[in-house]
Amino acid sequence: MPRVKKPLSASLEDYLEVIYHLQKRDKAARAKDIADRMKVQPASVTGALRELSARGLINYQPYSLVTLTEEGLEVAKDIIRRHEVLRKFFRTVLKLSPRQSETNACRIEHAINPDAMARLVKFIEFLERCPRAGYEWFDSFEKFCNNGINPDECRVCIEECLRRVGDSEEEKE
Repeated sequence: MPRVKKPLSASLEDYLEVIYHLQKRDKAARAKDIADRMKVQPASVTGALRELSARGLINYQPYSLVTLTEEGLEVAKDIIRRHEVLRKFFRTVLKLSPRQSETNACRIEHAINPDAMARLVKFIEFLERCPRAGYEWFDSFEKFCNNGINPDECRVCIEECLRRVGDSEEEKE
């Protein structure tokens, strides 16, 4: 019977992210650089590196450089992708500040399930491409968040949307 891998904690996922970015910049990571980037004590880094190494996600020996294994690279890329999608959603769709977007992405990237992530990606694509939505819709949502809704503006917006849909239908013919 195959052994089921224990999920990574949010903390270990953060270590993989940092190692990925350091390796990308410097070809390898050093424990000191990881500690500095994460603002943690070197002893915490050592424990995390041992755990990640035991799971086959990094190449690590005490006092040497750290690199991601192929599996570790794939896991790190997935974590970073989740982070980037969430940050984009918070920033572009929900119109949160860059700082709020980053903070929330960091928290949620560890907990979101793959099906929910896939659906979120599809939702963002839909909003960007649908003639009833798009970036104008995002801007309108931001206005709504700041000022509430003005029925007169809604009528103008609906008329404009219908005109665009009509124009695109004519182009198809």
